[in-house]
Amino acid sequence: MNQSITVIGMVLSATPIGEYDKRVVILTKEKGKISAFAKGARRQNSPLMGVTNPFAFGQFELYEGRTSYNVVQANITNYFMELSTDFEGAYYGFYFMEVADYFTKEYNDEREMLKLVYQSLRALASGNINRELVRYIFEMKTFVVNGEAPEVFRCANCGVGDRSMVFSSQNHGTICSECQGIAPDGIALSKAALYTLQYIASSTIEKLYTFKVSDEVLDEIRKVMQQYMDAHIDKKFKSLEILEMCLK
Repeated sequence: MNQSITVIGMVLSATPIGEYDKRVVILTKEKGKISAFAKGARRQNSPLMGVTNPFAFGQFELYEGRTSYNVVQANITNYFMELSTDFEGAYYGFYFMEVADYFTKEYNDEREMLKLVYQSLRALASGNINRELVRYIFEMKTFVVNGEAPEVFRCANCGVGDRSMVFSSQNHGTICSECQGIAPDGIALSKAALYTLQYIASSTIEKLYTFKVSDEVLDEIRKVMQQYMDAHIDKKFKSLEILEMCLK
C-alpha cells in the first residue's frame, strides 16, 4: 500500500514540468538523492512554491507512488535567503548543488554529503570566509566524503611523510622530493598549504570553515584543486562556468 514518508533534506535543483508543476531533486538523510514531483508548485500562492526552490532545507513529506515520489508538504528550517539577493554567493551555492548531484546516488548513505552541503552554504551566507576558499574546502572534502581523496599525509609513492612535497594528480596526491621525478605535473607545496590540505582531509565537517589562509596559500590550494578536479571529474558545471565568467 502506498503511503507518505517524511525525510530531512535539501533541494538541489528544481525543473519546470508542464504548465504548473516542478520536478525537484532532494538530497535526503534517509534515502540519499531522490527525485520528486511537486504538483502545482508553480501556481501563484501554492504552498509548495517556495519550499521546492534550491537551497531549501528542512523536513519534506512525500507520497511514495509506484514509480515516483510526490511532494505533499514541507517544513523548511533554512531557505538561505542571504544568497537569493547575492549573485556571487548564489552561483557558488548552485555550483555546490551541482557537485552534490554529480556525486550522490539514490538509496545511498549520503548523510555526510548532506551535512557538507549544508555547512558550506552556511559558510557562504555568513561572509566570514573568502568564498573562493569555501569552494576549495568544499571540493576537497567532497572527495574525502566520497572515498576519492588524494593522499596528503605522506608520499603517495614511497610512503615517507617528512620531506618537502609536490602535489600530483597523476599520482593521486603528494609526492616527496626524492620521488619527484615521477610527477611531471607536480605543484610545489609550502608547509602551510600542505597543512591546510591535511586539515581539510582530517577535520570534522562542523570544524571545516573555521580558518583563513594567506593569498599565497590560497593560490597554491587553487592550483591543486583545479588540477585534481580536471583530472577526476568528467563534467562541466554550468553554474561554475557562469560564476567564473562573471568574476573575470
